[in-house]
Amino acid sequence: MAEARLYTQYKEEIVSKLREEFEYENIMGVPKLQKIVINVGVGNAINDSKQLDTVVDNIGAITGQKPVKTKAKKSISNFKLREGMPIGCKVTLRGKIMFEFLDRLINLALPRTRDFQGVPNKSFDGRGNYTMGIKEHTIFPEIDVDKTNHVHGMDIVFVTSAESDAEAYSLLKHFGMPFKK
Repeated sequence: MAEARLYTQYKEEIVSKLREEFEYENIMGVPKLQKIVINVGVGNAINDSKQLDTVVDNIGAITGQKPVKTKAKKSISNFKLREGMPIGCKVTLRGKIMFEFLDRLINLALPRTRDFQGVPNKSFDGRGNYTMGIKEHTIFPEIDVDKTNHVHGMDIVFVTSAESDAEAYSLLKHFGMPFKK
């Protein structure tokens, strides 16, 4: 089984570029992409449970992995929300599936976004992790737009082993992430 294209690129090119840029003595100090977490909150799941099932199917099609339904932690009476009600889903990608998803995100999905000028470069958390939001799930080629009733967004978190935002920025930049200029 062949490994993902971006992982091969990481091993052959990106590691040496990062070692040169940040002067790591040990190759194990070079930051890696550890996991990608995709989270979707479905506010209408309270009234319409079928909508959550549709979102779960969509995220499963996009990522190639079955998402886990997330449940409400607290009851909020104003929103008719009870503790333990399913209100969203999330999926954690690692390994080959993670690199293939990243490849599709950078090269297929993001360029299909309307009025796309790049992803924001301010969404780092100070510990080397990057979070971005996508407003429409229909930018992914796996989704058939004609069969879509509701458009939903998603949060995508890139968890890296980088110790600073500059290292994480450089790692994602070398992968081809289209940051705003």
